[in-house]
Amino acid sequence: QGQLVESGGGLVQAGGSLRLSCAASGGIFSSYALAWFRQPPGKERELLAAISASADSTYISDSVKGRFTISRDNAGSTVYLHMDTLKPDDAAVYYCAAEKGNWGDAFRAGSYDFWGQGTQVTVSS
Repeated sequence: QGQLVESGGGLVQAGGSLRLSCAASGGIFSSYALAWFRQPPGKERELLAAISASADSTYISDSVKGRFTISRDNAGSTVYLHMDTLKPDDAAVYYCAAEKGNWGDAFRAGSYDFWGQGTQVTVSS
């Protein structure tokens, strides 16, 4: 059974940076598109970034474009979300997810087959 485990969350001051990591196991890495979502308290889960299985396609939401980047290390079965210039509005639980469909399916939360447990990011003003 596939498993995703996020790490790297925590408390950071506004303007600071964090890098989230998501380690995959159970054979759900090299052939899966991977993504990062976040869910602030009382709000819906939002797709932030996605990367195709071969890493030749990426997507970054307009809400974080220019500040967040996604990358993957297939050898290490890890996907990263590097976050710069963090704002208080970026505070949320951040989740990684894996999806084995077509790249076009990567833009819908309902397409994802596996989810991590989430990691909390808190940004102080």
